[in-house]
Amino acid sequence: MLKPARLAPGDRVAIVAPASPFERDAFDSGVAELSRIGFLPTYDDSVFAREGYVAGTPALRATALRTAWADPTIAGVMAARGGFGSVQLLPLLDRAEARRACKAFVGYSDLTSLLAFLTTTCGLVAFHGPMVAGTLARGAAGYDERSLRRCLTRAEPLGELAAARLETLQAGEATGSLLGGTLTQLVASLGTPYAFDPPVGYLLFLDEVDERPYRVDRMLTQLRLSGLLGRAAGVVFGELPGCDEPDGRVRIRAVVADLMRDFPGPVVFGLPSGHTRQPGLTLPLGVAARLVATERPRVIIEEAAVR
Repeated sequence: MLKPARLAPGDRVAIVAPASPFERDAFDSGVAELSRIGFLPTYDDSVFAREGYVAGTPALRATALRTAWADPTIAGVMAARGGFGSVQLLPLLDRAEARRACKAFVGYSDLTSLLAFLTTTCGLVAFHGPMVAGTLARGAAGYDERSLRRCLTRAEPLGELAAARLETLQAGEATGSLLGGTLTQLVASLGTPYAFDPPVGYLLFLDEVDERPYRVDRMLTQLRLSGLLGRAAGVVFGELPGCDEPDGRVRIRAVVADLMRDFPGPVVFGLPSGHTRQPGLTLPLGVAARLVATERPRVIIEEAAVR
């Protein structure tokens, strides 16, 4: 895996909109927060484009990303928000170009399409972390500043990640490259030239929001039947907010525990990254990590994500 260069105070961070449009007030708040933590937000008018439920045509959105990659004054790239449409960019991107640029890319949710492309197709470390008009705009209530800073600016392992509500579903311990993202986007990639394609022995991180339990069941079953779940040495689930049945009679935690009961490795549930009601952790994808599923479950990032 190629690692991006670490960011430093004052570095220019390009803001792109590969997915859906956003509210301008939220965008401005996120830009201010990005400035507050020491970076120089950079964007052009294309970020405000609108085309129905996406932020401009695929060509416009892909060009913005490729321009950020090619600009030597840009140190990193952060998405404005998720939503819909990131997958439309993939045929317009170039693997070799992405590898030459080798810049930190931060996003989650619908941006999983790009995270998976960068990590398992391009062989680049990328970051499951805050977005400008979403969690970053909420400040300390929306994202964990410490993990974002450590991931992007320090060439050393992030270390131990735990949470009060993180719980063990299947006990054990495993090591591997941490990969994954939002479940919907991962399974939607299967059968395409951009399919999520992790190595045997990886650690799978799965995030999701507002999907009914039967849909999560269907998607996890698809991961199992595709063989991708069988490649994993361990599985880390996010909080999966909004995934209980509306009447509360079927809880997503119980559904996941039942579906994973025959998985041979460790499984934990409730890591706050991506869709979470807590300040979201930034996870470096593509680096070595260790999953410890005991009475005190935790994920330990054992390798630096930047150089």
